[in-house]
Amino acid sequence: MRDWKFYNGLFVRVLLVMVLFFFCAFLFYKGFHYNSILVGAAVIIALSEMYFYMKSELVFYDKIVLSILKNDFSTNFPEENKKGNFSNLYLLYETLKVQKQEHTSKELVYRSILNSIDTATLILEKNNEEWDIFLMNDCFSNLFKVPKVSHWNYLKNYLPSLCDEIENVEFAELKTAISIKIEDQDLQTFMLQTSRTKTYDKEYFIILLDSIQRVIEKKEKEAWINLMKIISHELMNSLTPIRALSQNLLHIVDQEALEEEDFDDIKSSISTIINRSDHLQVFVENYRKLAMLPTPNKAMTPINALFEDCLRVMMPILKAENIELINEINSSRYILIDKNQMEQVIINLITNSVYALKDKSEKKMFLSSYTENNRFFIVISDNGKGIDPEIKDKVFLPFFTTRKDGAGIGLTLSKNIIEAHGGYLSYQTDEDKTDFVICLI
Repeated sequence: MRDWKFYNGLFVRVLLVMVLFFFCAFLFYKGFHYNSILVGAAVIIALSEMYFYMKSELVFYDKIVLSILKNDFSTNFPEENKKGNFSNLYLLYETLKVQKQEHTSKELVYRSILNSIDTATLILEKNNEEWDIFLMNDCFSNLFKVPKVSHWNYLKNYLPSLCDEIENVEFAELKTAISIKIEDQDLQTFMLQTSRTKTYDKEYFIILLDSIQRVIEKKEKEAWINLMKIISHELMNSLTPIRALSQNLLHIVDQEALEEEDFDDIKSSISTIINRSDHLQVFVENYRKLAMLPTPNKAMTPINALFEDCLRVMMPILKAENIELINEINSSRYILIDKNQMEQVIINLITNSVYALKDKSEKKMFLSSYTENNRFFIVISDNGKGIDPEIKDKVFLPFFTTRKDGAGIGLTLSKNIIEAHGGYLSYQTDEDKTDFVICLI
């Protein structure tokens, strides 16, 4: 229906050419050669007119289709071409134009976001088995002093160590530390993480690089912020009531005469101030324990003897709590440790397991050890309530505790002791079991 004018015009012209052609043939057949030549010329003129008519009508189609194919939506068309025969085609053109503009706007937003983050980001796009640079954010360019080149081979001239590392694994996903030399500076260590993704017929390879030093500083800053929150909370819990009680005492002693009830208030207030002061003193002492941990006095110590002494202390508590101990440690190995400090760690971890098993009907604790890659591991496990996901990042934070009677320094102190021995303390938890692992080198 939308093209009826075009088809009607074309039909009339074809019909006219056919009539003229047959009339020309008829005249020629009857011997009117001169007249047939004139009619033949009219046929040629009609064919030419029909050709230019079709060309003028179809040129707009060609122009729009070509613009769409070239992804060029900058062409402006006359108003008469936007109506009638071409209204739907023009609507298609406008719709694709709007989609292109939206896509460009989103791409600019994505690029702006990637350029604003402080992680070096490089995105490669695969074309005919070769990798081209789809996007390099400002952080990557500025950090490694690299211009925003468009080809992977060009990047290899600037960062050969990075490119070789990725090519050696054939652009596979990886997560590792890598040392990169930036211009004439010393080697710097970065955390390299890559991933690969496909969308329609395109394949992309994403490279993220983060400075190890920056990651450490970020973690340290977060730890200090969390620590300050806890210290501020503890201090305010004591200082606020002490200040309120002091003001109350000042109000009482300003009276001209004191009654018996006033003396009771004074005694109660002073008692509370002393209790809160004692709490603050314990808090400061605990902090001093963390801050002034003595250097380990190491000596070769038999594993069995270490655990025998620890269990001698803890066994009465385990029996009182009806905890089944499954001790799989039976090693003749000697390790270089500070025995007193290591006993403190093991007793702390066993005590935590006792607390975790409080509400369990079937209480089990497991002790085990093993050697792997010249490292000695001690594992203390229980089938208790585990560690809630929301507090996993706070487990080793000083003064953080879920126990009403806990000081919140046991795990922190244990971690510091193990690290002072050159090892590390970690944990893993699932629905059935929680493991605390001591690794000693």
